[in-house]
Amino acid sequence: MKTIKEASLNNKIVVVRFDYNVPIKNGTILDTTRIEKSLKTLNYILDRASKVVILSHLGRIETEEDKKDKSLKPVCDYLSKLIKRDIAFCDYNNPVEVINNNKIIMMENTRFFDVDNKKESKSDEELSKFFASFGDIFINDAFGTAHRDNASNVGISKFLPSYNGFLIEEEVNNLDKLVKNVKRPYTVIIGGAKVSDKIKVINNLIEKVDHLLIGGGMVYTFLKAKGFNIGKSICEEEYVPIVKEVLNKYEDKIVLIKDNYVQDKVLKNIEDMNNDDIGYDIGPKTIESYKEIIDNSNTIFFNGAMGVFEEGYEYGTKELLNILNNNKGIVVTGGGDTINAINKYLKDNNFIISTGGGASLEYLEGKELPGVFL
Repeated sequence: MKTIKEASLNNKIVVVRFDYNVPIKNGTILDTTRIEKSLKTLNYILDRASKVVILSHLGRIETEEDKKDKSLKPVCDYLSKLIKRDIAFCDYNNPVEVINNNKIIMMENTRFFDVDNKKESKSDEELSKFFASFGDIFINDAFGTAHRDNASNVGISKFLPSYNGFLIEEEVNNLDKLVKNVKRPYTVIIGGAKVSDKIKVINNLIEKVDHLLIGGGMVYTFLKAKGFNIGKSICEEEYVPIVKEVLNKYEDKIVLIKDNYVQDKVLKNIEDMNNDDIGYDIGPKTIESYKEIIDNSNTIFFNGAMGVFEEGYEYGTKELLNILNNNKGIVVTGGGDTINAINKYLKDNNFIISTGGGASLEYLEGKELPGVFL
């Protein structure tokens, strides 16, 4: 990888792309993990460069209405207090003037340009050149979007000398522990709502792992494929045949849930579900079966919540995190929901936490990430 240490930053204006896509409610940042993770690279640049121009996106923007609560101004204010330095906030109306008159500049949400034919998300060349015009060197440290070819992380790199920041370097090195010379037994735990989001990584990892534990909403598509009555639980019908093939081929590796909490937090064994039941969380019998496998694993990758913990169905996710935290091996976790749950339920943890959900999964699928410069 081309790392920031190879870049000559002295007296240069450095454009840096961070992943400040953080949850914000009523102007308050609910989880600042990604901001703290950017500090090593930011401070390294500030010690050397004449100026730094910060780019990031926040949320999905498709209409003018979407812009209302998606400004990066709260992030700018928080970061300014964190580093105890003034940061000029710029809304693209007068970027040259703002950059000329300030040491640290944070630009407004790059996805505001998506209102105009998705110029940011489609890596529009004109917009890429516009971002590149802000400085002399580009550093990408937004691992969370490293799997996306956007104007502000990949397009810009075509017009400026470009390098990876410390976080991207750290993320790739950590994920390599799940790809190269893995310490066995190797267990992958996958949760989340949809099979469609995870089927590619499942197909890529299944031959490499010793155990694959399935939880979250996606498990009901697997249970449907096995012939269970899942009631009104979430299910992607079009993926049932695909899942059935995976189950038939790798049934000895795949572990599904034994019980679950349905509506009103009623605990039911899977075989006892009726036509009106909706599964929201995994139960204690499932946790017990997971624990036996986890306790005997030396390498673990965990992605996705086990239940709808945001709505009070927290038992499965909370119990699983406690079991993982007591594991003596390597535990790598990734994804926004996973990080939110860790911060909510664990005061301290021994995990290697990846800031990228989709990027982590695609790297483990064996894909090259366009936002990682080689």
